[in-house]
Amino acid sequence: MEYIKAKKKYGQNFLKTQEILERIAGSIVCQSDDLVIEIGPGMGALTEYLYKKDSYLLCYEIDPRMKSYLDKYNTKRSHVIFDDFLKRDIKEDSKNYPFQTIYVVANIPYYITSPIITKLIELEEKPKEIVLLVQKEVAKRITAEASTRDYNAFTLAISYLYDAELLFLVDRNHFVPVPNVDSALIRLRKKDQMEVEDKEFFLQFVHDAFQNKRKTLKNNLNGYDWEKVKEILNKLGYSEIVRAEEIKKCDFYKLVNQYKGSIV
Repeated sequence: MEYIKAKKKYGQNFLKTQEILERIAGSIVCQSDDLVIEIGPGMGALTEYLYKKDSYLLCYEIDPRMKSYLDKYNTKRSHVIFDDFLKRDIKEDSKNYPFQTIYVVANIPYYITSPIITKLIELEEKPKEIVLLVQKEVAKRITAEASTRDYNAFTLAISYLYDAELLFLVDRNHFVPVPNVDSALIRLRKKDQMEVEDKEFFLQFVHDAFQNKRKTLKNNLNGYDWEKVKEILNKLGYSEIVRAEEIKKCDFYKLVNQYKGSIV
């Protein structure tokens, strides 16, 4: 295939290996009454495989040069919107599809990974699964566990709603043009039940807890009732000199829920 010259402003790197494209498409199992959203289809290499699933398909492509490659996917059951995904109203765009569940698949530019994930997990109709090809270092942060160097606030901001899994690594040489970093495919699966009682408070608490990873939790949580935090930590089996990165996800949920409950 002859590739369109990638534009730096769009962060374009086209995945060229058919085997990997098939593996990405095969990582979701959807039905004919489900909606698959693809972000950044480019020249349609992955779109071709998603289209064959016979689900509803909605694609968002910011680069108008791709129109001649993607127009064939404008059918009764699929549609391509040429616009910035981050600016779109997904609920409005998908209102004509009588779908049951949303799945998202994307090879997204590295520099907008966080905004895209944030938008997806904040949708009113949350996707059941989100499969993303992202920079390897970002994938490691999203899927990290406590007491590892990659574990951070972003890990927890996703984890209370979605279970994150690293599916496989993708070497940089599978892309055109070749990027400076390797990639990884991750899958986020929506949890059956949200594990925090106050989303906004949880996100703020986690942000504050990780604001300086070298400091203990006590030093990062200056604006909180430390005696109350310490009491809950002790119940959970942690010392008062613990760092945020040492606290397991499930214990962070308990810590925040119990703290919030005690001050209401």
